[in-house]
Amino acid sequence: MKTTEQSYRSRLERVTAYLHANLESDIGIDELSEVACLSSYHWHRIYTAMSGETVANTLRRLRLQRAADRLANSDMEIAKIAALAQYGSQDAFSRAFKEAYNDSPAAYRQRGSHAAFKAANAKADAQGFKVSVEHLNVVRCISVPHAGPYLQIDAAMGQLFGTLAQAELLGPQTQMQAIFYDDPDLVAENQLCSAACTPCSDDTEIPSGTEELLRPVGSYAKLEYTGPYADMKDAYRWLYGVWLPQSGYDISDRPGFESYLNSPVDTKPADLRSYIYLPIEVAS
Repeated sequence: MKTTEQSYRSRLERVTAYLHANLESDIGIDELSEVACLSSYHWHRIYTAMSGETVANTLRRLRLQRAADRLANSDMEIAKIAALAQYGSQDAFSRAFKEAYNDSPAAYRQRGSHAAFKAANAKADAQGFKVSVEHLNVVRCISVPHAGPYLQIDAAMGQLFGTLAQAELLGPQTQMQAIFYDDPDLVAENQLCSAACTPCSDDTEIPSGTEELLRPVGSYAKLEYTGPYADMKDAYRWLYGVWLPQSGYDISDRPGFESYLNSPVDTKPADLRSYIYLPIEVAS
């Protein structure tokens, strides 16, 4: 039988999944309350207490994140991006976007953090960003699998974070990470496989609702990245297309992963800090 806390966590996971699946629809509190099977009066307070932000803030953050992805990685018109993000006008969208990303949508498209990687790609500049090579041992992790667009893995992250909190496994040394198994340029978005994970000791019991994951031993190129998650595609293109061919290393068939140094819940997108780990081996 589920405990009360487990029941609430299950409701939170249902709502989080529903939010991700319906970001481009007009979602109301009453609708989410039905998904959670609680009154709107109680559900909003429970959601805020358990997730650390209001439903409105979650929706705003996720919609703007998806909008940033479209600005950085497509030619979609800004007016259409604004409409898909559920803003009544382009002006309202621009104000909200600038508040979160410190730039207007048009300026972000031209000079966001992705622009620096695009420029380095165009110049084949392999020295433009700091990359170090590290050898990592096998690491045991607690994980929650995710299927679908990589940018939506924070649904699995939320589930993992909630489970860790319930199992009293959160602490100052907790590292939130994501491991990626497929190439998003080759595999359809809805078929991409990944996992939210956090390293744990060998004697840690894997909590119910999560899985044990062993991150393979090997060497990795580590890129220090600062900026919105939506801009990471160009960082990966630079790593694969510019740095790797000039590095003396070959790509390995192990999956790559990311490690997140702060949280999008309380950090502006431009200040998000991450490490990108690319699996490599000495060229033969």
